Amino acid sequence: WIMQCKNNVNRGVFLKNTGCGLCNRKCRVDRDNGEKGFCGETSEIRCGRAALHMWEEPCISGTRGSGTVFFTGCVLKCVFCQNSVLAESKVGKPVTVSRLAEIFLELQNKGAHNINLVTPTHFVPSIRESIILSKKNGLTLPIVYNTGSYESVETIKSLEGLVDIYLPDLKYVSSELSKKYSKVPDYFEVARKAIGEMVRQTGTPEFDDDGIMKKGVIVRHLLFPGCLSDSKNVIKYLYDTYRDDIFISIMNQYTPMQGIGDKYPELNRKVRKKE
Repeated sequence: WIMQCKNNVNRGVFLKNTGCGLCNRKCRVDRDNGEKGFCGETSEIRCGRAALHMWEEPCISGTRGSGTVFFTGCVLKCVFCQNSVLAESKVGKPVTVSRLAEIFLELQNKGAHNINLVTPTHFVPSIRESIILSKKNGLTLPIVYNTGSYESVETIKSLEGLVDIYLPDLKYVSSELSKKYSKVPDYFEVARKAIGEMVRQTGTPEFDDDGIMKKGVIVRHLLFPGCLSDSKNVIKYLYDTYRDDIFISIMNQYTPMQGIGDKYPELNRKVRKKE
């Protein structure tokens, strides 16, 4: 793994003597020695689920499913999260680097179109090792990096040549909204730089004969109730910046989770048809 990283001038983000800086919170805690970052995790990989997943974008899930691995913990902790039991580290089992590589191969054997890494940011160094090991042992599927986008550019750079498809969120342009709902006022500045690196790596999107994505970037945006103006700003930014070099997935399935109306009454409804 060190040899694989030797040309990465930004590898210092992973060094023990600097502490963790994988996401932009830059906790700088020693996760290798059991300290937990804002993500709620040490450096030991933990997974909540690994299975064929049929509910991603059609060009990701296809007809056979996306080989999806859900990682425990999250660097954002959004108030509207639908996977809060995972994001808050309430579930999940430890997985070694070699076992994760085996899981990738098992999903390939089940017919998955790709390997889909969900919320992987805080485990990137170990995930890199698993990808490299699984490729040595016969993995041929595209790797999908499925993220909330609040990570350092250096983290994304470390994945060059290993990730084929990036599936990032761009949740907000407004710093007021990102601070209120995801506790990060600098979300847009961080996410746009990370997405820029993703696009640089993958270039023009490519698909196979069945319409399954082989390479490229799909930026997701989830519409929130009452936030239509910011959603328009998100879409305008993406189109003005990337034109047809990316795909945009606009999602209207926002569902208010139990109790959200107590603190955020404006989020206690679904997105209206007009929105």
